[in-house]
Amino acid sequence: MGMMRISRRRLLTGLGSSALLLASGESLADLLATPLQPLGPFYPDRLPLDQDNDLLLVDGRQGQASGIVVHLYGRVLDVHGAPLADALVEIWQVDGNGIYLHGKDGDQARRDANFQGYGRYLTAGDGRYRFRTLRPVAYRGRAPHIHFAVTLPGRPRFTTQCYIRGERSNQGDAILNSIADPRARERLIVPFVPSAGAAVDEQVARFTIVLGLTPAS
Repeated sequence: MGMMRISRRRLLTGLGSSALLLASGESLADLLATPLQPLGPFYPDRLPLDQDNDLLLVDGRQGQASGIVVHLYGRVLDVHGAPLADALVEIWQVDGNGIYLHGKDGDQARRDANFQGYGRYLTAGDGRYRFRTLRPVAYRGRAPHIHFAVTLPGRPRFTTQCYIRGERSNQGDAILNSIADPRARERLIVPFVPSAGAAVDEQVARFTIVLGLTPAS
């Protein structure tokens, strides 16, 4: 279970000093459940040995993944605003070349071997999660996005996707726009903005996941 939490990279423990100031409060009134989105065809067909929440550094390699660094964080809540502990949050996405960690996607020889491609984090009592990853790039016919899966003990896995506010290609993304309700659709589109005080060009993004839970059977 240790690999699900922040591990060897101390840099992630400092996220609260800058990134979390981007939006310190969350309105808990009238919470809308996060819309379901498909798992997609490229959930890793072979999970990497390194599965922690820093996707930019891979055990055994010296380099860092190429692309714009993003500190991605948020909370997993129920529709009443209560935090959900022990939620396994998984993310996966393309690398800077637009290639997934999947044997059937694109030219795997071009895949950035320094990009983990997949990560996971287990929420604590406050429902918070955090990752260090890349700002996603466009992928054949899709707007830039990051896949999410959330699994609570004894419940089925919930999947959704996170998109970048201001991306023009959002307007033509069929999967995003399959959500008819504009308020629900907006829940998946979040700002990716410069990280205050960062020494290098880095961004932060906050994506709150609200689960509309039904009673467990």
